Amino acid sequence: MDAVHRGDSDCGKVGKSVILPSSHTDGPRYRVQNYQDAMAICKWEGYPNLFITFTCNPKWPEINDMLQLIGQKDDSNRVDVICRVFEIKLFQLMQDLKREEPFGRIIASLYTIEFQKRGLPHAHILLFLDQIMENPTTSRIDEIVSVEIPDPNVDLDGYDAVKKHMIHGPCGQLNKNSPYMIKDKCARHFSKKFSDQTTIYSERFPIYKRRNNDIHVKKKDLIIDNRFVVPYNRNLIVKFDAHINIEVCNYSRSIKYLFKYVNKGSDRANATLESIDSVNWIDEIKAYLDCRYISATEACWRIFQFDINHRHPSVERLPFYLHREHTVIFEEDKCVENVLSMPGVEKTKFTKWLETNKNHEDARELTYSDFPTRRVWNTRDKIWTRRKKGISIGIIYFAHPSSGERFYMRMLLNVVKGSTSFECIRTVNKVTYKTFKAAYYALGLLDDDKEWIDCLNEAAIWVTDYELRNLFITILIYCQVSDASQLWKNTYTALSEDITSLQRKRFRNKCLQLTKEQVEAYTLVEIETLMQKLGKSLRDIDGMPPT
Repeated sequence: MDAVHRGDSDCGKVGKSVILPSSHTDGPRYRVQNYQDAMAICKWEGYPNLFITFTCNPKWPEINDMLQLIGQKDDSNRVDVICRVFEIKLFQLMQDLKREEPFGRIIASLYTIEFQKRGLPHAHILLFLDQIMENPTTSRIDEIVSVEIPDPNVDLDGYDAVKKHMIHGPCGQLNKNSPYMIKDKCARHFSKKFSDQTTIYSERFPIYKRRNNDIHVKKKDLIIDNRFVVPYNRNLIVKFDAHINIEVCNYSRSIKYLFKYVNKGSDRANATLESIDSVNWIDEIKAYLDCRYISATEACWRIFQFDINHRHPSVERLPFYLHREHTVIFEEDKCVENVLSMPGVEKTKFTKWLETNKNHEDARELTYSDFPTRRVWNTRDKIWTRRKKGISIGIIYFAHPSSGERFYMRMLLNVVKGSTSFECIRTVNKVTYKTFKAAYYALGLLDDDKEWIDCLNEAAIWVTDYELRNLFITILIYCQVSDASQLWKNTYTALSEDITSLQRKRFRNKCLQLTKEQVEAYTLVEIETLMQKLGKSLRDIDGMPPT
């Protein structure tokens, strides 16, 4: 509208250019949005309980039977068959997990499909189970996860399935030429140590019961024992005849990194573009492009339009904006006047939320983020309708503290209920304030730097610890913190969550344990390092402890 008033009708000069929007599959914004959606489920339900990796088996009889039927010998040439069979198997696996409940009742689930460089697809699955698995006993873990080779005299089917699919490597001393070996050590930390019982840790995956029971398998002319068995569930690997790795993960403190791994995206490769005619001068300035590797299987999966990401329950992304500043997507060859005259351009989830609150009294009982639990957004008609079944989780787009009024508006939307207009959002006790910050202050939410503490605690749910420390520094330097020492005390736990694992990698000691004082000191060192990159120091901040 500002462009119209200026008399500028060229859309190419208006707004902000977006090359790959979040709707573009596997683009950077697409992955970030899926990660944040996953973390919204985590915030709603709590930590996931099981992490499952389900890998395609190219020797499935369904694949071989079809190849024989069409007279094809090499399965790698018919990736369409592999994709269709794996999609069917994955669907059946999710149905079995939900209906038969081998691990308990599933409250929420999500998965992401990835593709190995040799072409085989696999799924990373996270399951959120009923309360019975929130604090599982060692006996309960032993019921659903095993890392031992079954006795062939008692369970021959289980023995064959483990031998075929769940033996790692071998690597280490048994096979130093294994591709898993890096600097004479296995990248997957095999072989494991024997353990007579399952042990639960608060900072990492449990150590499962892995006894030295003299049961072995023979693989590549090597005798393999329980130290090389990947965690599995016996009934699943026997039924699906595939590699299905299962980990109990609700005791891991690094849940955010688990979600980052599930939504990390495709493999990449570095490529160099050179001109044969000008090779003499192109070597002086080399252009490296960050290129994606797309296998034939992944391309076929996308052609079939199979889901790459799955979430249950669904997540509703909720935009918000200041008055008359909502985002409109348009093509650069359009005319500005035509963009403004598009049907429904003024209708958004946010404006229709305000309108629904005006017309329906029961809708005023909910905050904006809770609205999708009882209402469904109709994309075609652009209205909120009553929810008849199921549930959806709302997530309001993040606003950085440096965004000013947008930040305070978002904080208010997490608190106020039943707003019918922009003025209503900043109305407290029948007094309409000029700014959202003033309304936030009137609610008593700005006392003792509470807005910065809330901002950091909310961001800690989904951002990595490195990003969280950067946000902490931004708030310290630019956001007028009244008491830095209190801000540090209230957010120290979240800021230091990954410090122990960082030091374990730095000192190459995975069993390293740090005292509380050491964790605090190393956290301050990490923050000081980041501040020095900005030409600042913790010594410049009153109330912050010295490094």
